[in-house]
Amino acid sequence: MNKIKYLLIFLLSFLSCNQEIPIQFTEDALNDTFTTIEGKNESLKNILTAHKGKTIIVDIWASWCGDCIKGMPKVKALQEAYPEAIYIFLSLDKTEKAWKKGIKKYNVQGEHYFMQSGKGSAFGKFVNIDWIPRYMVVGSEGKIKLFKAVEADDKKIKQSLIN
Repeated sequence: MNKIKYLLIFLLSFLSCNQEIPIQFTEDALNDTFTTIEGKNESLKNILTAHKGKTIIVDIWASWCGDCIKGMPKVKALQEAYPEAIYIFLSLDKTEKAWKKGIKKYNVQGEHYFMQSGKGSAFGKFVNIDWIPRYMVVGSEGKIKLFKAVEADDKKIKQSLIN
C-alpha cells in the first residue's frame, strides 16, 4: 500500500509541475538550417528575420503523414481567413524528392523548407516534436505566441492570431 501511495504522490507532483512554455527560440534552434526548394540552406533566424513585423504560422508536416494530409483543408481555410499571415511549412519527409512531390500533389501554398536532420535537429529538439501536424504561431514582434497545436482549426491558433 505504501508503494502505491508514494507512486500516486510522485505522479501527482509530476503532473502538477508547471512546464514553462517558451516564448523565444533558443540560439541553437535559431541557428538550425533547413533546405529551401532551390536546394540552399537557410537558418531559422534568417527565415524569421525575412518576415520581421509579420505574424508567422509554422506547420510541421510530412507528405507521408495521414493526419497532415487530412488536415490540409483546415490549413487552406486558415490561409483564407488570415491571408496576411506568413505560412511556413517545415517538412519531416524522408527525402527531398518525396517532400517536393508532396507539396505539388497536395497543392501546399506557402514557404517550404526541408528539415534535413528531422526530429533530431536543434529545432526538432527545441520544439520536442511528438506529433505531426504541429502548428506554431510566431507573433509580429518575433516571440512565440502559440507553441503547440495539432489541428489547424484549433481555436488557440485563431486566438493567437487575433491577440
